[in-house]
Amino acid sequence: MPDPIRLAKRVTELTGCSRTEAEQYIEGGWVTVDGETVEAPQHPVTGERVEIDPTARLTATEPATLLLHKPEGVAWQDAAPLAVPATHMVDDDSGVRPLKRHLQRLTALVPLDTEASGLLVLSQDGRVWRRLTEDYAQIEQEFVVEIRGTADPYTLSRIGHVTTYQGRGLAPCKVSWQNEVRLRFAIKDVQPGELRHRCREGGLDVVSIRRLRIGRIALAKVPVGQWRYLPAGARF
Repeated sequence: MPDPIRLAKRVTELTGCSRTEAEQYIEGGWVTVDGETVEAPQHPVTGERVEIDPTARLTATEPATLLLHKPEGVAWQDAAPLAVPATHMVDDDSGVRPLKRHLQRLTALVPLDTEASGLLVLSQDGRVWRRLTEDYAQIEQEFVVEIRGTADPYTLSRIGHVTTYQGRGLAPCKVSWQNEVRLRFAIKDVQPGELRHRCREGGLDVVSIRRLRIGRIALAKVPVGQWRYLPAGARF
């Protein structure tokens, strides 16, 4: 049996391409070993059947950003393990080609209360991290909050103009009725627990909270516990 060689070297032998190009083919998910996709250029091969997808394109592998519909009861910092192939939204129309590497080294961004559900960002992309971390206070978020209690004509004003929470000053926010039992918030620089505090100040109790949007990116129709890709070129 011959000594093992790196998969990238075998691809170079098969195609005549450079080592860098071979690594791009492999990392792009275009290469199979005995019918199984392998994305590691250093993967050792001997006599296995190595094939390159005839539709393969030579493009550098970009870091991925995932949009997860976080369920209630899951801490946002612990949500990355929910992103697995089985929870990928079937109707994802992002145009991003799924790769195993997209589900590795994901960082959860933009805090969301444990008892809340809705849009959570998981990203490998440093540009997304900087945008959502450094510009957090300037990015508007949208929430739907189910409430119970008795409202009066001044309820929305009291909720939208709460001035402090846990010793921290609060700016006014936009709040409106979606229906008789749901409020819709458009708010910047929201802090953990703040929406519940605002509703209490308005004389209402919170039943549930769901985040619908971060900046220009919406949750859309992602089912609870599933995820889709942020399309290439989309910006928060």
